[in-house]
Amino acid sequence: MKILVNSYVKIHNCGNLFWYNILSYGRKERYSMNDKILVVDDEYEIADLIEVYLKNENYVVYKFYSAKDALTCIETEELDLAILDIMMPNISGFSLCRKIREQYTFPVIMLTAKDEETDKITGLTLGADDYITKPFRPLELVARVKAQLRRYKKYNSFKEGTDISPILSYFGLEVNIKTYECLLNEEPISLTPTEFSILRILLERKGTVVSAEELFHEIWHDEYYSKSNNTITVHIRHLREKMGDTVDEPKYIKTIWGVGYKIG
Repeated sequence: MKILVNSYVKIHNCGNLFWYNILSYGRKERYSMNDKILVVDDEYEIADLIEVYLKNENYVVYKFYSAKDALTCIETEELDLAILDIMMPNISGFSLCRKIREQYTFPVIMLTAKDEETDKITGLTLGADDYITKPFRPLELVARVKAQLRRYKKYNSFKEGTDISPILSYFGLEVNIKTYECLLNEEPISLTPTEFSILRILLERKGTVVSAEELFHEIWHDEYYSKSNNTITVHIRHLREKMGDTVDEPKYIKTIWGVGYKIG
């Protein structure tokens, strides 16, 4: 068990000065975690701060100060999650997220120095699963990392259970919640963990309208607020694009205006 008390780090962000208390808490329980997490941020202090908090939770951390240096790690290591800063020189976090999504489905959390909807929507559209705005509470970031990894493992691991995998289906759409596979007319669709979770929830409640607030609570286990609806909207739109569905004449995901979404 690690206990660091009264240890602070000074962070400069967008011309402002912030002090973060580093791990001034103890743990009664310690879980063995060997998940591999990629951290990419050109601000040394923030990258180092994130590394300290994650290592205190027994995560294996691969830290880089540029996206270019992180590319080799992405290709050679079996990563479980990535934390990417958006605004970096040469290769942005957006470009790195796009590169990751060409081959991998592990969760991606974006860090942004601006509380702008355009940045968040762009990141989510490129396949990011979550975002957090600087300056942030390190413990909140750790909580989001744990939530993303729980969901990723839940639907990406299938060694336990029976030989028959439970499949949710609807008119050529098949989702296997044990093998984390999605097929549309027998063709595979690559989904992020968040997209998979949304599709699973809608299929499990087939024929029932599920509100954006319900989706948000079930996926993030976080407090819902007005801007959270935009997060769900972007993921729904991305799902439709991958499925060749449309909002005007939907075959699968239907929008019930002012209420929520449903399949069937």
